[in-house]
Amino acid sequence: MTKKSILRIDTSARRQGSVSRDLADAVIARFPEAEVVTRDLAADPLPHIDEGFVTVTKGSAQDTLSDKQRAMLALSDTLIDELQAADTIVIGLPVYNFGVPSGLKAWIDLIARAGVTFRYTEAGPEGLLTGKRAIIVMASGGTEAGSPVDFATPYLRHVLGFVGITEVELIHADKLAFDAEATIAGAREQVAGIAA
Repeated sequence: MTKKSILRIDTSARRQGSVSRDLADAVIARFPEAEVVTRDLAADPLPHIDEGFVTVTKGSAQDTLSDKQRAMLALSDTLIDELQAADTIVIGLPVYNFGVPSGLKAWIDLIARAGVTFRYTEAGPEGLLTGKRAIIVMASGGTEAGSPVDFATPYLRHVLGFVGITEVELIHADKLAFDAEATIAGAREQVAGIAA
């Protein structure tokens, strides 16, 4: 049997006392034999895409690229390599102001590349990162998962599906402002139910 490989994406601005980080630890512990690569988007922020990156991903000739464009393309390639190599992606998702953290959005913008992680067909877009599993670990003060004001989890599910990752599980600790202890206990029960 092939050893599992996990890409862990942390996005919480908190290093200590972060519920999403703690729950991601618990998820990772369910896979004790897995090789884990961690990308901490709060500790090591990614640049946001700009005109130069958009231009280069539209097929500019390599000899016309600036040093900055080459660096952004190389970073995007590295992030995509990490994603392609993983069987499972564990994403810590604190909900900030009803949406995903800006660091996670920057990661998404760098990994969603036409012809690499998805392609356009006559039938519409087709994700190229198939056969993978994603586990989203959501934490929020009061934004209930799946509620009309939860713009984070549906967006992330959509983006993952867009690049071909359709097996998506959600662990949610989504009422921390009301009863943190019960919310975390409930989330830990969800983690215990994850099939390793």
